[in-house]
Amino acid sequence: MPIIFKLIKQISLYSVHNFITNLKKLNFFWRRSQVPTKEPIQISTIDKLIIFLICIVISIISSYKILLVPFLQSSIIISWSISFFEVLISCSFLILVSRKETPTINSRQILLIVSLLLFVQAIKTIFGSGISPLSIIVPPALIISQGMGSITALAWVSIATLSWPDSIIEINNNLLLITLICSSIVSVLGGKIRSRAQLLQLSIFVPLGALLSQWLLIGNDKFSLVDNQEFFVSNGQIFSDSLLLAIIMLITILFIPIFESVFGLLTKARLLELADKEKPLIRRLSIEAPGTFEHTLLICGLAEEATRMIGGDIDLIKTGSLYHDIGKLHAPNWFIENQDGSKNPHDEIDDPLKSVEILQAHVDEGLKYARKNRLPKPIANFIPEHQGTLKMGYFLNRAEEKKLNIKESDFRYKGPIPQSKETAILMLADGCEAALRAMDINASDQEALETISKIVISRQTDGQLDDSNLSKGEIFLIKKSFLNVWKRIRHRRIQYPTTKNNTFS
Repeated sequence: MPIIFKLIKQISLYSVHNFITNLKKLNFFWRRSQVPTKEPIQISTIDKLIIFLICIVISIISSYKILLVPFLQSSIIISWSISFFEVLISCSFLILVSRKETPTINSRQILLIVSLLLFVQAIKTIFGSGISPLSIIVPPALIISQGMGSITALAWVSIATLSWPDSIIEINNNLLLITLICSSIVSVLGGKIRSRAQLLQLSIFVPLGALLSQWLLIGNDKFSLVDNQEFFVSNGQIFSDSLLLAIIMLITILFIPIFESVFGLLTKARLLELADKEKPLIRRLSIEAPGTFEHTLLICGLAEEATRMIGGDIDLIKTGSLYHDIGKLHAPNWFIENQDGSKNPHDEIDDPLKSVEILQAHVDEGLKYARKNRLPKPIANFIPEHQGTLKMGYFLNRAEEKKLNIKESDFRYKGPIPQSKETAILMLADGCEAALRAMDINASDQEALETISKIVISRQTDGQLDDSNLSKGEIFLIKKSFLNVWKRIRHRRIQYPTTKNNTFS
């Protein structure tokens, strides 16, 4: 019997150990299959202190009225402490959400979020229940959703709606519900809107929806036209509430370009405006460096399809692709795609180190063009990151053939390596475009895929994708998307018979 018990014990221990091992393996494969976590950018100590002080002020404004009683009791102090820390924790939660949704968010943009919350809390304190919550919560939600995303805007709306300095009993519960619904709709749609015209439509339909909702839920006993004396503090006057909301939303739309410039916001409408090929910088590229411009358009097709495949920001990469090589405007004829085949300046100088300086200059000059033309930082990032720290292999080989005393680092771009999925995709598209275009029209899909894979693997091996946050699954989808684009553009053309009148097309 002891032998049997011992055997059962060993079997049980083995089963438990095997179960734990399998669980660990499953957890490992699960984590590896997920998209790597992108670390938020660092914020300076001074900026952190300013943000913290603003949050403290918000908490004080939201809770100080609890202390305005003739005699302070311990229960009142406890109630104030709970209210104070509740708002402070809410502010911290809002900042955390914004940094999770947008890891590249900077201190200016966080300051904008908390400053809007401070402004709203101050308005609530000054006007009390005399002003409609619709007019003070919906417009900021539009700004935040446009610049920082829908999730951040929804978190902001939740805090701004629930944290009232006055007793929430003084405000109509149905009006608060309507405010929450309208601001949530604006938050969700604002993050997807891609043009100023759609913003104008939103500023019309949301107030109309608010008017109808108030009429149904609150009643038509307060349905009056504008009261000239109390128009701006007309809480409960259904028509005045909705009209005031429409006016403030229109004013907000007018001021969004200013917010974009001051706080570095990059809205979808702004991206589409920058992607206009009649913009002076893009127009110059098409005239002065036509080969580079053609190369840029081909890369746009590859990069856009890959970004769509992995669910990335299509508008960002479409615009970033157009501007990634603007630095070549400083010396277009030094780049082979702009040469007519008669002579190559690099052959004339016959100095690999000088040639490398010229190639690196197209990145440095590109950043100068970006600053001069006030391109947003996320667009300017495409200029150095699409080259990363890649080797300029051709000139390195030339230098080795000449037996020059060199270091490999002298033949690498300055970087940085891609810091986002979009800039990494552009780097891969830049490398694959020339290779795919050079392939024979009769090449098989397998040959094209092998060519793409070699380029992608070389970038991975060189460490260029280490900070890009691309998962293995996404890299596989990127390669498949490049193949799909190549299959679309390698079609044959019919050989038409020639005639004197050339009437065939």
